[in-house]
Amino acid sequence: MTAATTGRWRGWRAAAQAALYGPDGFYRRPEGPAGHFRTSVHASPLFAGAVARLLCRVDAALGRPARLDFVDMAAGRGELVAGVLAALPAEVAARTRGYAVEVAGRPDGLDERIAWLPEPPRSVTGLLFANEWLDNVPVDVVEVDAAGVPRRVLVDTDGAERLGEPVSGEQAAWLARWWPLPAEEGLRAEIGLPRDTAWASAVAALDRGLAVAVDYAHTRDARPPFGTLTGYREGRETRPVPDGSCDITAHVALDACALPGARLLPQREALRALGVTGARPPLALATTDPPAYVRALARAGEAAELTAPGGLGDFGWLVQPVGIPGPPAPGAGGTGTAGALLVDVADDEEQ
Repeated sequence: MTAATTGRWRGWRAAAQAALYGPDGFYRRPEGPAGHFRTSVHASPLFAGAVARLLCRVDAALGRPARLDFVDMAAGRGELVAGVLAALPAEVAARTRGYAVEVAGRPDGLDERIAWLPEPPRSVTGLLFANEWLDNVPVDVVEVDAAGVPRRVLVDTDGAERLGEPVSGEQAAWLARWWPLPAEEGLRAEIGLPRDTAWASAVAALDRGLAVAVDYAHTRDARPPFGTLTGYREGRETRPVPDGSCDITAHVALDACALPGARLLPQREALRALGVTGARPPLALATTDPPAYVRALARAGEAAELTAPGGLGDFGWLVQPVGIPGPPAPGAGGTGTAGALLVDVADDEEQ
């Protein structure tokens, strides 16, 4: 069954945009994202500490500039940027400007050093970090009809769906390149073109430094056959309904977002390179210093959650250098600055 994009029926991109970011949208609610789902930021302060170490490495790669920027995209209530500033060495913190980019209003009690902005600042020198931002950039959903034609999925405010017009133009071109659909009725895809554009715009805010996007992700060789569109409310996955009552999210085709020079790797590898290993403390410490053993054991448990296969460890990290050397091509010699920032240092830190 098909329908035109008129009346109460809209594509998922328009419907989710209004439901998430409209005047009464989900992301403007006072409880913030932490009231509904748990990200790596909320799971453990080890995550902010690792991002702070990455910022220090970017600082060194930049030659320790007089002003170092840290930009937290989709900042929620500022938890990550506040944690990063608190974890920095005093000398680096003194030169660092923190920016929280978020559509909701500034929360009470936030560190005065943090600027609260609706969009990224320009001319950034430092680290732009987007943790679970791109999955909330709304996208259109398409489904293959009985004739094998991909059509845009239309949705009502109660979550009911029907098929609309065939995909065409730049959306069809993106689908053919990044998520080709066999002519099998019922197969679905999410057209990530708005995310590609959003990421390119965010990276353009950097004069020099590193941009990192962290998200649930998939790549062209393993796209999910029926898409990933879903909702979250009060800690539980739920049916996506574009009425402002729940988060609406879909995994990200990070390989499509990547610009030249980027590297894509799992969170477990990125965090291991930044010193988050999940290794248990030596049992002897339980005898010599029981409180220290308990603290170390708790940290190991948190690190294990952040790096766990099948969980947060499967998040993708898209690492995009700007104005600093990037990682080498496979089989090439040398490490490159961005490679050393995240990957090659892991062996040194584990010795």
